[in-house]
Amino acid sequence: IYEAMKDIEWLRSHRFDRSSPLLGNVNINVTQINAGKQHNVIPDSCTFVADVRSNECYSNKELLEIIRNGVKSNVEPRSLRLNSSSISTDHPLVEKAIEMGLKPFGSPTLSNQALLNIPTLKMGPGESSRSHTANEYIYISEIAEGIETFATMLNGIKLNK
Repeated sequence: IYEAMKDIEWLRSHRFDRSSPLLGNVNINVTQINAGKQHNVIPDSCTFVADVRSNECYSNKELLEIIRNGVKSNVEPRSLRLNSSSISTDHPLVEKAIEMGLKPFGSPTLSNQALLNIPTLKMGPGESSRSHTANEYIYISEIAEGIETFATMLNGIKLNK
């Protein structure tokens, strides 16, 4: 447990060199810790899970190598298949969104758009801060507003810029 605590502290405090203009820094949060079976027995092992939110500045393999070099624990990734994705700020869809008064920002959540080998834009109605929370919700009026926003954004866009 004490060795795991040192590694967890490294994960909590380590700062990666490269930061994304939209996604910001790579973030790591320990979300699970398991050790011991009884109050009076020193556990023979301690495991923990770290949630790594990457940015487009690093591949998953790069992050894995940095983390493995920074901790003593055995690091086993669930998958390295889905890397961060991004879209240029001068893409016509992004430019149109800015023209409409929308503010582009990065989302640290993973989606199937990571499988696409093309620029992708993630966008939807409601408040992003309510996503992936215990009481996640969206108002019907936000859905209606989202439909109108999508229609306005896509109307007249020239994608062969």
